[in-house]
Amino acid sequence: MRLPRILFVHNALQPFVAVDLNLLRERYAVQEWFVRSRAINLVATWRAVRRADLVFGWFASWHTFFPVLFARWLSKPSLMVVGGYDTARVSEADYGSQRGGIRQVIARRVIHNATHLITNSKSACRETMSNVGVPRGKITVVYHGFEMPTAEWTDKANLVITVGGVGRTNLLRKGLQPFVQAAAHLPDLQFVLAGKWFDDSIETLRAHAAANVTFTGYLSDADLQALYAKASIYVQASLHEGFGMSVAEAMLMGCIPVVTNVGALPEVVGDCGFYAADNSPQAVAAAIRQALAADEALRQRARTRVLTHFSVAQRRAALFDLIQACLIER
Repeated sequence: MRLPRILFVHNALQPFVAVDLNLLRERYAVQEWFVRSRAINLVATWRAVRRADLVFGWFASWHTFFPVLFARWLSKPSLMVVGGYDTARVSEADYGSQRGGIRQVIARRVIHNATHLITNSKSACRETMSNVGVPRGKITVVYHGFEMPTAEWTDKANLVITVGGVGRTNLLRKGLQPFVQAAAHLPDLQFVLAGKWFDDSIETLRAHAAANVTFTGYLSDADLQALYAKASIYVQASLHEGFGMSVAEAMLMGCIPVVTNVGALPEVVGDCGFYAADNSPQAVAAAIRQALAADEALRQRARTRVLTHFSVAQRRAALFDLIQACLIER
């Protein structure tokens, strides 16, 4: 019996994208379709879609525009994971396709041409409905999946961390600037910002940083796990979050989360962390003080929450069910 053939389309094999790719390979014949730029080979794309039984894409942009369009022309189902830049409209951070222009047009065409959509949070689902005009029945919420880490934490240091790529749109969207500025209110703690530097905005952060702030630049997965294991508090002072991968990863390693009450962050953290009143440095610092006084048992509760609500097994089952439903309806 022939395995169903899936064309898996992406433009960057981020770890969470790789999780889905590996899950789908467990049950289907998967062809990975990595689109590097807008210079798309239309003939090769058409042939790939024609060979496939279903197109599975990550994010609505140029790289998924033609695969999803061709799937529709060929009466083949397509599943799109959306809920990041493609559905966002965060003007104060210059972030999101839905602010207008050609990116908005492309993202909306992909989303409306797709057979069905997946979002990684209820917040992203609501955003997709509101900003793109998609009916609720076309969207299924499937949370990201995590597994028990191989490493363990031991003694936690007076260390407060955040993780995020240092780029201009992330200064406010990911809360990097408020994080750095909050350090001045807590001089007895060490603050670490881990993440690759993409532009000269690192100089903006350095200009706001007190002496107790360290910038690591890019860290390998092993070094990042070691940082999570050592840190006491993880901060995500974002303006927008489609999920909050780093928050969940930190919770798995016993970090007490301090977050803003925006996007999907409450879905991830629940009652296992602390919420800043807003994303001002003063409010972030106040929430960190609360977290420092928390019961140590909260660290284990945070890990348990992630493993209970956001497991790989749950994502696997949900994806397989959706794909099967799409193939049957074909």
